[in-house]
Amino acid sequence: MSDKHASVATAPLNLFERYLTAWVAICIVVGIALGKWLPNAFQSIGAMQIAKVNLPVGLLIWVMIIPMLLKIDFGALHQVKAHIKGIGVTLFVNWLVKPFSMAFLGWLFIRQLFSPLLPAGQIDSYIAGLILLAAAPCTAMVFVWSRLTNGDPYFTLSQVALNDLIMVFAFAPIVALLLGVSSIAVPWATLLTSVVFYIVIPVMLAQLMRRALLAKSQCAFDRAVSHMQPWSVSALLLTLILLFAFQADAVIQQPLVIALLAVPILVQVLFNSALAYWLNRKVGEKHSVACPSALIGASNFFELAVAAAISLFGFESGAALATVVGVLIEVPVMLLVVRVANASRDWYENGNGRAAAVDSPAG
Repeated sequence: MSDKHASVATAPLNLFERYLTAWVAICIVVGIALGKWLPNAFQSIGAMQIAKVNLPVGLLIWVMIIPMLLKIDFGALHQVKAHIKGIGVTLFVNWLVKPFSMAFLGWLFIRQLFSPLLPAGQIDSYIAGLILLAAAPCTAMVFVWSRLTNGDPYFTLSQVALNDLIMVFAFAPIVALLLGVSSIAVPWATLLTSVVFYIVIPVMLAQLMRRALLAKSQCAFDRAVSHMQPWSVSALLLTLILLFAFQADAVIQQPLVIALLAVPILVQVLFNSALAYWLNRKVGEKHSVACPSALIGASNFFELAVAAAISLFGFESGAALATVVGVLIEVPVMLLVVRVANASRDWYENGNGRAAAVDSPAG
């Protein structure tokens, strides 16, 4: 097995990733301030759209996600047979549990328990944003979480590649189904446009770039990925500033909204990670497989969710705000899950004799 397949899974948290929550908080402040001071400028930016796809944000999203997709090697899919039970758990949690559990949690918390505290006209939009967040499994960040738990790098890579492939075909139908179940109108044309614009085209471009770079050398590929990472970070921060500039009035008038939206996201992360971790233990998978399987089920491809929310519902929508709340709590909550997974390794292996006998730290 060549090292290039594992290289993406071994990088530790960089400065941006370690303090992502702090960066998002700064973007909230900057975005709100700019939105109050320069409302006309941001209204002009919001008007730059074709087929409900905002062009400035579309460009930022491409710059944001292509460097992440560049790391995905679809050639790693053949590795799934080595840990078929772990892959089965991953697919079950990601596609049959996660989106549906979030739809239920959105109904329970947003429509039922918290509705008196939220703007009545945004209830549907908040739930839609939560659904979009849950329907997009994590891509790039799961490599980081896997590394922090000594996860199997080949399993991590293969499950991400498989999830990305499934997402091309399953994202739109699942979102449409759950929006319909939640009595939210399904803008099919916009949804399919978003899938093509934010998933299909970036995946194709990233894979073409990957092949071209690897044809030169592994060093050329690694150097390109390293150089593109700051672009991805900058694009994410600019997108968040734009979002909060448009949400300035809503956030100032309803600061409690962000805390309330965080509740179903937090519950879902803890539930799905615990379920995947326990299921892997029950089927006899190694701890180094259970950790990345649980972590990908807990985290989200929030870049895609943000982009889809903007396309479907607009900058100023509750859906866009809900997806950004997912970004806000991603790192601290996932670091908590990582800590629990590491601390419970002895418990995991004591209940899984086969795994304890063959498992060993990956790093």
